[in-house]
Amino acid sequence: MTRRSRAREVVLQILFQDDLNPRVNPAETERFIHSRLKTEDVVGFAIDLVRGVRKNRPELDQRLEQIADNWSLARMAVTDRNVLRLGAFEILHTDTPQKVAINEAVELAKRFGTAQSSQFVNGILDRFLAGHGKTTTPPAS
Repeated sequence: MTRRSRAREVVLQILFQDDLNPRVNPAETERFIHSRLKTEDVVGFAIDLVRGVRKNRPELDQRLEQIADNWSLARMAVTDRNVLRLGAFEILHTDTPQKVAINEAVELAKRFGTAQSSQFVNGILDRFLAGHGKTTTPPAS
């Protein structure tokens, strides 16, 4: 497992907790990250992901609701919902390659979700990417 993959696991744990207990002290979040991850670049990556998802959660939720036909976020399993938020954030707001963001989200769903979670996450994020992903400008010739 790569160091960034491990960071995403820690971030998912924090997002899961945020979902069930939204009054978590940000200092506690950072202490948790530092206790689980040892290198500063990976700690920084995880902190950026947590802050980014928290800051952009209304936008992410709105976009995911539009994509997830017949599924409200409230009906989704907590793990799936937060894997989707993390994956959507990486697609929209980071320099992580879009397919890597989806693959990492699918791996998180396999590891922490139900037997159907990985297919569900893959389907939603593929549609998300097709309909709402960041657009890239082709290089000038």
